[in-house]
Amino acid sequence: MAKATFAVFLFSVVIFKTWAITVDIPLSTYEIARGDNVTIPCFFKTTKTDIKAVTIDWAAHPDDESDPEIVVLSGFFPTNAVPSIDVGEGYQGRASLQYDFTKGIADLQLSSVTSKETRVFQCKVSIPGDKTGKPSDTTKIVVLVAPSKPICRIEGKAEYFQNISLTCKSEEGTPTPTYKWTNFDVNNAPRPSPPKSTDVNGVLSLYNISVDTSGYYICTSANKIRSQTCNLTLAVMPPSMNIASTAGIIGGVLAVLLILVVVICCCCRRKDKDKSEELPANAEYTDREPHEIEEHQDERVESKPERSSNQRDQYEDRSGQDYDHRSDRYSDRRDDYDDRRTRSNDRLNDRYDDRRDDRYDDRRSDRYDDRRSDRYDDQRNDRRDQYDDRYDDRRNYRRDHYDDRRDR
Repeated sequence: MAKATFAVFLFSVVIFKTWAITVDIPLSTYEIARGDNVTIPCFFKTTKTDIKAVTIDWAAHPDDESDPEIVVLSGFFPTNAVPSIDVGEGYQGRASLQYDFTKGIADLQLSSVTSKETRVFQCKVSIPGDKTGKPSDTTKIVVLVAPSKPICRIEGKAEYFQNISLTCKSEEGTPTPTYKWTNFDVNNAPRPSPPKSTDVNGVLSLYNISVDTSGYYICTSANKIRSQTCNLTLAVMPPSMNIASTAGIIGGVLAVLLILVVVICCCCRRKDKDKSEELPANAEYTDREPHEIEEHQDERVESKPERSSNQRDQYEDRSGQDYDHRSDRYSDRRDDYDDRRTRSNDRLNDRYDDRRDDRYDDRRSDRYDDRRSDRYDDQRNDRRDQYDDRYDDRRNYRRDHYDDRRDR
């Protein structure tokens, strides 16, 4: 009895194996970059030789388990008729089926995949009369999205002894990007992060910053596909000081100084103008009080005529003395000159008289005496007149010159 039961069980297993179908997708997950094309392979095996038709269905699981499955593609392939393929909504022009029943191939081809394709897909093969075994298999498509260019920001005031955070975030990225901060000093030399700092999920926290914290910071956002970077320059300033406020303070100080200079110049010019209007033309500028200036002017007015009279008298006395002295000197010189001239004339007369007596006879003596007397007398008188005129002109000129100097 036991043997009979075992024989029935073995026959049932053989019959099941004979009529069973097996569907298989090689990988449980397929990763593809967004926008690329993908082919999901699906293989099936059956032991039935008399196949009249094959039905292949590709579907996707919904986001919500309570919703119906998303139809991607459905095809009916009879052996003696034209096959028909229906493409689900949202996959028109992007989904197709690559099949070969002799080899057991029913691959799904998708083009320009999007992030919505990140879900579980199912391949199901149905053969009439062969419904046992494993008629379907599933796999997951993961659409990878390269990180978008991250945005770097500074949160907090970049001032001495403050705590700030440098944030880095990519709006897109599948799988989720990882972030890493690197920094360089002001000389563009790489350096490690400050000792008191943390770098967590794209947030670099800096504590008790100083001027040494200044530098060039770069954030790298990366996943399996590619990476993107952003950068910023950190300039740590003294408390409550920045470029705009510093420029405003400097501009204000310069404006105030310019106004002060203009006001001082105007006041000085006004003061000089007032002094020139109040004082007479011959007044002297002084820093004395008005009553002291009046007393000083009175003393100067009273003493000036006396000094002028004394000076004039002294000058006239000195001029008179000089003139008398010069007159006496010129008179002596003139007398001396007259004496010498007289002696010379006497000697000349004696010499010519002797010559005349010795050399000439009495017949010509009268004529030569007359001619000599007339000629030498005329010459002597002319020279005396010229000398007297030059002497009188020089004496008059000197007298006029000294009179002019005395009058001045």
